[in-house]
Amino acid sequence: MDSLSDIYTIGLFDDKYRAFLETVVQLRPRLHRYCSRMTGSVMDGEDVVQEALFEAYRKLDQYDNSRALTPWLFGIVHNRCIDLLRRREVREAAEASAAVSELFCPVPAPVLGVGRAVERLVVHLPPKERACVLLKDVLDYTLLEIAELVGSTEGGVKAALNRGRTKLAALPDSKETERVVDPELSHLLHLYVERFNRRDWNGLRELISADAQLLFPDGYGGQLVNSPYFSRYESSPIFVWQMAVGSVDGELVVLCMRQDVEGWKLNSPIRLKWANGRIVRIADYHFCPWVLPAAGFVSVGGTE
Repeated sequence: MDSLSDIYTIGLFDDKYRAFLETVVQLRPRLHRYCSRMTGSVMDGEDVVQEALFEAYRKLDQYDNSRALTPWLFGIVHNRCIDLLRRREVREAAEASAAVSELFCPVPAPVLGVGRAVERLVVHLPPKERACVLLKDVLDYTLLEIAELVGSTEGGVKAALNRGRTKLAALPDSKETERVVDPELSHLLHLYVERFNRRDWNGLRELISADAQLLFPDGYGGQLVNSPYFSRYESSPIFVWQMAVGSVDGELVVLCMRQDVEGWKLNSPIRLKWANGRIVRIADYHFCPWVLPAAGFVSVGGTE
């Protein structure tokens, strides 16, 4: 399966999978909120949710129907988050030893509503304390439920909560982690935006590797060359699209904007990965309207 749309199509023909999908629809905002705060990025959080839902769907035949579905799904996304944080720790250690700037290190992501301060600062905690504080103080899980999710005991969860809350209380409310802007990435993003807005598709493709991958969460995953990606933006019968360089949760991205009767509106972020001066991956969050509202900070305009 290349996308969640395939899951939807298949699931319609089986009661078991239909029940799974109905639960996912209701649970997904909480899953994304949790993953975003665990990873420190609304886009990393969405990627984790996508991967976790695919994993859960593949394992559904092995699922014990006597168990509640919600904690099972939260357990999968939690393990995915921990895996990502471990990979990030290894990568950042390697980059630090090579004196490479930590462009992708996580930053606090404030949101409005209950737990605003906690959600902004929780990324400064180690993974277990971070998870326990989020699950208890933001998502209001019981100690027993948290213990089952993180593979601990109620006593272990209490201890982690105490450590985490103590550390958070000692942090200045405004504490933030600065990100170093990669000048080559910034230049590449500005070229991408300039050529897209001129509808210079040939010039745009010159920036992109021949084997570049395209990811449309909830839509498509595969090679860019095999997709009608740019033509869909060009020939949209509803909106006029324009791109701009911007920042989401402190990360430099391309921001997609659409024009309607009320003017230009932010629609979604587009994340570009580059190597050897070429774009090797485009992740377009067009089908994830919850990503930008969940971000702690979004700005239009970036360093050239």
